[in-house]
Amino acid sequence: MLSGALGGMVMKQVQKMQEDIGRIEKELDGERIEVSSGGGMVKVTITGMGEILGLTIDPVVVDPQEVEMLQDLLVTAVRESLRKAQEVHNERLRGVMPALPPGLNLPGLFG
Repeated sequence: MLSGALGGMVMKQVQKMQEDIGRIEKELDGERIEVSSGGGMVKVTITGMGEILGLTIDPVVVDPQEVEMLQDLLVTAVRESLRKAQEVHNERLRGVMPALPPGLNLPGLFG
């Protein structure tokens, strides 16, 4: 257990960090990331929080004989958009995390 003054200081840091995380996640939710595959034939628009907002397919790839290629392009674009959103998310939160004292484990802080 942490002593009174130290515990209060840590709790203030944790509260500030939670507020910062909430603010950053709100900003990320409003941010739009666009990723494409197949040289731009398939585009995915996603928020910084990982919500897929849109999917655009160039009509040239909509060929009944090429369904498998289209599926591969979709999977690639969606995976890349999710990876990019996670990368942006982690980058933004990196600035908040050092506020915690090293080794302090606070289960449930982020969820």
